[in-house]
Amino acid sequence: MGLEKGDRDWEKIERVAVEAAKEAGSLIREKMGHPSTVAAKAPADYVTEVDSECEELLMGFIKASFPDHMILSEETPFEGWKPGITWIIDPLDGTTNFIHGFPMVSVSVAVAVDASPVLGLVWDPLREELFLARKGKGAELNGRPIRVRKEARVSDALMATGFPHRAKHYLDAYVVAMKRILEEANDLRRAGSAALDLAYVACGRLDGFWEPGLKTWDVAAGSLLVLEAGGVVTDFWGRGDYLFNGHIIAGPPAIHRFLLERILRFLAPALEEGPIKRA
Repeated sequence: MGLEKGDRDWEKIERVAVEAAKEAGSLIREKMGHPSTVAAKAPADYVTEVDSECEELLMGFIKASFPDHMILSEETPFEGWKPGITWIIDPLDGTTNFIHGFPMVSVSVAVAVDASPVLGLVWDPLREELFLARKGKGAELNGRPIRVRKEARVSDALMATGFPHRAKHYLDAYVVAMKRILEEANDLRRAGSAALDLAYVACGRLDGFWEPGLKTWDVAAGSLLVLEAGGVVTDFWGRGDYLFNGHIIAGPPAIHRFLLERILRFLAPALEEGPIKRA
């Protein structure tokens, strides 16, 4: 299903999404590197007052315009998927970066119909870059069309990843897979914002991305960006369950095939045995 007129005002939905993301981004930019409170939700999983303030801001925008829409967000309990429109928001993707003043943070907003994203945006408030995708209508950066780098070869590919810092019992298998990938690829980056990593794959700044154990709000908008930019997105078993199991691989077709083969051999078996499982 793509974006269609009718009983859903998609122009208004998009306008509200962009306005809300930019307002949250202004708050992030203002307080970057200087949060007044930092709390640990779990080991290596932090939340600041800015996470909460940005979430309240986003939810306020959404509820004011679309009170009947559902919202899935990092800091608010979710009652489960239901038919209709659900907003999937990550008010501050890259909280650890934000705390340290490391300039890789973003606001991620997706709008899904029946659990399938049809609109996705990633706003980088520090560089003022808006990545936007509409299902069936392509992806863009600040209004200009973007595409994945389909001509990329593995030998010259710049990859990105995220470490299993919240599930370090997978680290041995992860390091083996990473070593095999890096032996053949050009180089590797770990920047700390999955939404931006996916946006960078969509516009060709990166050629591939993989990470285990993410959440729906981490990948909903970015995955649509990659798909609408001509890329391939699957979970670690080549299926489309990455929104729900959090194990994601993204890239142009050839790079995706390369990453999937190595991850299937070296990392996926360890995940199947542990608490972060295949859906």
